Formats: sequence, C-alpha cells, structure tokens
Amino acid sequence: MLDQALKTQLKSYLERLQRPIELVASVDDSAQSQEMLALLQDIASLSPKVAVLQRDDGERAPSFSIGEPGQPARIRFAGIPLGHEFTSLVLALLQTGGHPPKVEAAVIEQSQALTEPAHFEVYMSLSCHNCPDVVQALNLLAVLNPNITSVTIDGALFQDEVNQRQIMAVPTVFMNGQVFGSGRMGVEEILAKLDTGAAARDAARLAAAAPYDMLIVGGGPAGAAAAVYAARKGIRTGVLAERFGGQTLDTLAIENYISVLETNGPKFAQALEQHVRQYDVDIMNGQRATALIPSDQPGGLVQVKLENGAVMKARSVILSTGARWREVNVPGEQQYRNKGVAYCPHCDGPLFKGKRVAVIGGGNSGVEAAIDLANIVGEVTLLEFANALRADAVLVDKLKSLPNVSIHVNAQTTEITGDGERVNGLGYTDLATGEQHHLPLEGVFVQIGLVPNTEWLKGTLELSRHGEIIVDAKGATNLPGVYAAGDVTTVPFKQIVIAVGDGAKAALGAFDHLMRAPVVAAAAVAATA
Repeated sequence: MLDQALKTQLKSYLERLQRPIELVASVDDSAQSQEMLALLQDIASLSPKVAVLQRDDGERAPSFSIGEPGQPARIRFAGIPLGHEFTSLVLALLQTGGHPPKVEAAVIEQSQALTEPAHFEVYMSLSCHNCPDVVQALNLLAVLNPNITSVTIDGALFQDEVNQRQIMAVPTVFMNGQVFGSGRMGVEEILAKLDTGAAARDAARLAAAAPYDMLIVGGGPAGAAAAVYAARKGIRTGVLAERFGGQTLDTLAIENYISVLETNGPKFAQALEQHVRQYDVDIMNGQRATALIPSDQPGGLVQVKLENGAVMKARSVILSTGARWREVNVPGEQQYRNKGVAYCPHCDGPLFKGKRVAVIGGGNSGVEAAIDLANIVGEVTLLEFANALRADAVLVDKLKSLPNVSIHVNAQTTEITGDGERVNGLGYTDLATGEQHHLPLEGVFVQIGLVPNTEWLKGTLELSRHGEIIVDAKGATNLPGVYAAGDVTTVPFKQIVIAVGDGAKAALGAFDHLMRAPVVAAAAVAATA
C-alpha cells in the first residue's frame, strides 16, 4: 500500500509513540475496504506499539478508529486518508499515542476545560488543501478532551451521505448532528465557537497589552515578512491575523517562489508562521480588524479596533490584509453559496463527480480550474465576459483539447438558479447577439480574480478606485505612521514573491519613520507601555 520511502519516513515518526494504540477497522466486501486494511497493516508493521483489529460495530465501512487499548476511541476516519489527509492520519496516530501536540499551552488548557459533549463529523475530499486544518483541529480536541469525538468522512467515497445531507462544499462540519460550520477553521476558531466566554476574555487580554512599536494587521506573506524585518530591528512587534498564511492557504501548488522549487500553499503558510515564531513577535490569530484610528498628533499612537471590541495601540501600523475571491454579484450567488456555488475547484471538485458544472472566468485561474474539473466532472462550460480567453496560450490550447469542455466568450452571467436547496442552472447573455441563455447544471465555480480587503478602511485613508490602499515607494499611506504591503495595495502584479518583498520594504519604511518620530512623542509612548 505504502511505498518504501513513505514507510521509512512513517516508521521514524511512529518511534515517537509513548503508549500502545489500536486501529479498529469496520469493513465490507468492497475494494476500498481491502485497500484500507492494507494501509492499516502497513502501519502496524512499522511499530510494535500499533495493533490492527477488525470489528463489526455498525460503523461506516470502510472506516477505522484510533484509540488506546481498553478505552473508547475518540477519532475515526471513514475512508482511506491519503492525499492531503495523510498528515492528519500521522498526527492522529502520534497524538493518540502520547506524543505531545505542537500547540500553545493556552490552547491545550482551553480545550481540556470544555465540559459539553460534542460529536463532530467533518466531510472532506482528499484533494482539498483546506480540509486538513479542520480535520487536525477536531482530532486534537478529541485527543485532549474525553467529551469530544471526531469522525472524518471522505465525501467522494460516501456520496449517498453527501447527497442526503446536501453537502456541496468541503470541509463541512456537523456537531451533534447539526451543521457547525464550513470552510477552513483552525483550532482557535473552533474553540471560540465552543467556548462562549472566550471572546470576552480574549478582548480583555488584548486591550490590556502595552502599545507596540510596530503592529502588523494581516498574516499572509507580506505580513510575515514585515514581522521578521521588524523583529530583527529589536522593536516590540505584534501581528494580528484572521488566519496566518492568508491567501496562500487557498493555493494548491507554488512553483515560482525563487529558491523553492515546489511546495503547496498550506505548507508554505506553515513555514511563514514558523519563521516568524523564531523571533520575539506576538502572534494574535483569529483576530479581525474593524477600524483604524489615526494618531491626532505627530509621533502619536495609531489604534486598531478589533471585532471583539479590543483596541490595540502602536507607534506604527502595517496593513497587509490581502485580498479574497471576487464574487460575480448576480442573483442566486449568495443564496446558493456552498450549495453548488464554489470558489475552490481543488477542494470542492470531487463532490461534483460526473455532474455538469460551469466555470466563470477566462483568465489563468478560470482556465486552470476548468482543466482540473474536466478530469472529475461530466461536463464543464467555461464562460468569459470578454471576446477571447485571457489565459496563457498553452493553457487555452490544453482546455480546447478536452472533449467534455465547451467555451462561451462574450458571455455575461446574469443569474444562478436553484430549487431552493441547491444550484440547478446558470443564466447568461450573449453580448454579441443579445440572446438570453440558461444552462442546466449542478455546480458553478467562480474564478474572476481578487478584491482587496479594505472595506473597513473606507473613509479613513486614501484608496484607489479599485479599493486598493495607495502607497508610495516605501509603502507609506497618506496617514503618518501607517504603512501597507502586499495584495491589498496598489503595487502591481499580485504574486507571493512580490508580497514578501513588499512586506520587508514596508517594515523598513515604518522603522525609518519611527527613528525620525518626534523625541517627546516617543518618550510619551514609552511611558504608557
């Protein structure tokens, strides 16, 4: 099942087990069950602390639990956790076997303090690069707290369940039989939903923090680079991040970051955070900024208000809040979001196996999505507003060679239709003829670029007509002490490598500002810290 290289690597990991574990399989006569058993037997052959049992326990088949001998198992995988989920499997084995998780002590303490029983079911696809974060977070909670259990379900393998529960996007999480959430969630976000008093405690803790010399809002490549450059100057540095890694977490393959031949988005995001944590930087995850309050005097403190009510203060601020998927903004898009309307073909594509889908957007992202989906779904229709596809010629040629793909240019999407529960079609206008058309289909993937995350800044600082933060050559905005970097700014070419350089430049520009700040104001700030 596992090749020799992977076995050698896994064997070294399993040497860290501190206590025995049991893998209890529930199987049927299917080929998938035999494949899963082969995987479990491979794992057991690599460590004397791992045993494999078979038990007719009425659970999904194929599935297996991971637990300690003589104790109720709290982690189960329904399916064969390879692909992006292989890391989730390895971590579940190690953590169940007593290897300490690499999370902050406060997260462990908060997890162990939960008292209400919670049974989680998370539906994922093996090609989803967002799913492992959710799977690993829920498994961690199950390891830390005996009141919590977690089942990870491969939606492509258990299609009947997916259809019955009307799941059209992954990851989708149920808790005690009710929808808990969808999309990427880290352990801090899950804990915030489970622990109702967490937000108030978090707000009080953050509000009590002393002012920073440099406060960075956003934890993507630009924010991470700014944090490293600021910390290396020896100044008090903090990072406010909704999710560390930003848009890279939604990127599958990265092959153009100089000196790194090939990696993927989640791995790159993890490396960014690990690099920042090598320095004395306060990382505050799960925080959304809602307002920027400029200083009313030269060299004074800039304030950032958070969604939880806390107000953070700093002598300088770098805004690196990045961008998000642009929406097509037609009737039906919001109503059927995650009910057939999707934005990540790599994540949600397997849920549309054999079905009819449309891709909106003829740039590189749209054409790449159509090519990817054509290997999974029954039919792909690509719609482009312009009179020609805008993607690279090599991609366009590849797309046109696929037999199950049709292309419509001069096509303006006018609506996404559904039956009240899920998507059943898409309407568009042929701009060349004015004719109205309706495509019957089951899924719509929107791939029309990015929009900067600056709604919370409107009326506060100068933005371009596209909503980007206007910056000068050093990353300075029109507000003293406020800098910006990365995809959220007017800097052209939204690329990871450019965002990293932009973050470094903004940090150096902000540091230069601090050095030149009025001496009296700087002393006053120091006195309040």
